[in-house]
Amino acid sequence: MGRNVPTPPAAPIPPDDAARDVLRLTLIPGLGPVRIARLIEAFGSAGRVLGASESALTRVRGVGRQTAQTIARQRDATADRVERELDLARSLGVRLLALGDRAYPPLLAAIPNPPPILYVRGEIDQAQDRFPVAIVGSRGCSAYGVEQAERFAGWLASAGLTVVSGGARGVDTAAHRAAVRLGGRTIAVLGSGLAEPYPPENRPFFDEVASGRGAVVSELPLTTPPAAENFPMRNRIISGLSLGVLIVEAAVGSGALITARHATEDHGREVMALPGRVDSPASAGANDLLKRGGAHLVTDPKDVLDLLESPARHLHAGVHAARYADPARARPEPGDDPDAPGDHDGLDALLTDQQRAIVAALDRPMVLDELARRLGLPAERLLTEVTVLEIRGRVARVGSTLTRRDG
Repeated sequence: MGRNVPTPPAAPIPPDDAARDVLRLTLIPGLGPVRIARLIEAFGSAGRVLGASESALTRVRGVGRQTAQTIARQRDATADRVERELDLARSLGVRLLALGDRAYPPLLAAIPNPPPILYVRGEIDQAQDRFPVAIVGSRGCSAYGVEQAERFAGWLASAGLTVVSGGARGVDTAAHRAAVRLGGRTIAVLGSGLAEPYPPENRPFFDEVASGRGAVVSELPLTTPPAAENFPMRNRIISGLSLGVLIVEAAVGSGALITARHATEDHGREVMALPGRVDSPASAGANDLLKRGGAHLVTDPKDVLDLLESPARHLHAGVHAARYADPARARPEPGDDPDAPGDHDGLDALLTDQQRAIVAALDRPMVLDELARRLGLPAERLLTEVTVLEIRGRVARVGSTLTRRDG
């Protein structure tokens, strides 16, 4: 199996004026991603939102008089706070990605309520991190939970997938560390600001991740301390960044189950779970999810690849490494891979009806939104299917343009 080459973290890039305006909105108390999105949609830009009158603001759905007054009162104060936030970001090596930035993760951008601003320490590499899978579970996990988190994360990272988790104690940390230990990549999504990483004992490990093994990210302002209310929103980002979510071990009430709910109800992602002991409280939540049919039962890392519809032979042969280097030219040896010239007919027999429809609709290069309109599919669901087709070699992506690969 090929190993990922450490990617040096990108130097922080000063945000443009539009991104600064979005950042100003995120720093106004009481404005979450949904309200910010509605405001920007209504006025056309964050800058126009900041310049709007109170009466104009109240005409936006979900923005009452109190919220409009808060925006009017806080918008000048946030201008100074933005400069302090950017100075701190530069000192920490943190990059701010505004929704719409070309470097913003495309899977996350497609969910219903993506973060308007994503703080990134390290690098989310559009090539190396193209196939992300979330591995989550309880903080107070058992030895079984740690063992299986390490087993699945290590195997999947070695196969070329990026392991996404929440950076917390227990299953999350075990998954992150196994991915890095085996030469893979990982993304840690924190429920605190990046200047206040939580848990504090993981700070040295987060430094290691940010130094070439992935990224540590948050939607929260840099000095935000960890708080219980931050984590459910954090969990939607874990799901949104990923093609699918694997629950290793989760008690009833575990935050991992919130991640699973986001994945199935909001994001159209696959949810998988490992069975646990029937008498173990640590596995009660995951077992109940399996019993209710809310997740696919998996017992082997290969099951995850199958459920994400990425045949193991693509990744085991190191094909992903060649595709990252140049997706348009990469070609395995004939006979070694179903993408070999002349073998697409056999591969297409393994595609779902929806995937075949996507391939057929790509009769010329087009962007995702155009393809979504043509097929009548939600963008978030289409993006998942397109990524699967990239793995299978039937679709190539250059920038924002998708093209069909006919062999």
